[in-house]
Amino acid sequence: MDTATHFAMGFGLYGLAHLDPAVAAHPETAEAVLWATVIGSQAPDFDGVSRLKGSASYIRHHRGWTHSLPMLAVWPTIITGLLAIWHPTAHLLHVFLWSAIAVAIHVGIDLFNSYGTQAWRPFSQQWVKWHVLNIFDPFIMGIHLLGFLLWESTPVHPGTLFALIYLVILLYIGWRWRVRQSVLRQVIRKEGAPGHYTLVPTIRWNTWSLVLEEKDRVRMGEWLGGQIVWTQVLDKRALEHPAVKASRKDSKIQAFLYFSDYAYPQVKETPTGYEVRWVDVRYHTKKHFPFQAIALLDHHCRVIESHVGWMTEQQLEKKLSSYLLKSH
Repeated sequence: MDTATHFAMGFGLYGLAHLDPAVAAHPETAEAVLWATVIGSQAPDFDGVSRLKGSASYIRHHRGWTHSLPMLAVWPTIITGLLAIWHPTAHLLHVFLWSAIAVAIHVGIDLFNSYGTQAWRPFSQQWVKWHVLNIFDPFIMGIHLLGFLLWESTPVHPGTLFALIYLVILLYIGWRWRVRQSVLRQVIRKEGAPGHYTLVPTIRWNTWSLVLEEKDRVRMGEWLGGQIVWTQVLDKRALEHPAVKASRKDSKIQAFLYFSDYAYPQVKETPTGYEVRWVDVRYHTKKHFPFQAIALLDHHCRVIESHVGWMTEQQLEKKLSSYLLKSH
């Protein structure tokens, strides 16, 4: 999920923690638990520091080890150890417990969107992604904001309030899972073509992005309230182009391919050689792929320059224009 939702869930878990007698009866423990749930809800995303080494490093490491099984214990241990310095009389076992819950919920809910995590490390480096929730879900954020409003303006017990809210969220995720399965069956029945179908959630409940990987091509489109609208097609034969094969040697392209199971290339000739765009077909608009890796190669298929990350069409054109100016 997005950073704002994780923050909201950190404060929501602090409200839930009021069901814990040690939190409700001991002010210093309560303050430590507040920090524990807020920090714990963000801790797995501390891998964002990898951005300092560039976009390729961030793509390769984000939601990797920091979201793994061992870190479910490591993060709460670190958080509790630090908080023990500032809150020495707090009940540290309870601080550890609530920080562990916050970390586990962060990792768990990230499994439900399309970006995925390597949550099964060290047993598997597979990216686990269940395509149920959009990276930002208005319902989950909205029900948290409603909870904070009720907490502030009414005498309702925060523990009871957020227990109810998290029960509703759990039921909501289950409902979204069932809806996705139902829509996927309808898509397969309506389209009928053999291949691998993937539904990706959008911010709208009745709209899903659609990817169909067939033998010789990949089709992208949308499921719009019961109708399939195809918008783009990629030819898989591009995978055999010499420039595409050569682009795989570039470190930024390798980082992109390491992360994405849905990467396909587009290749075209340029005055200086070739332009190879590896695009993640899960993320597409009618005319643009916002998440991609680009390699510019000379006529001998040697990579001259490369870029990777989330880019608008304007940002992409600016990077390519800059290269063309330098090459002349």
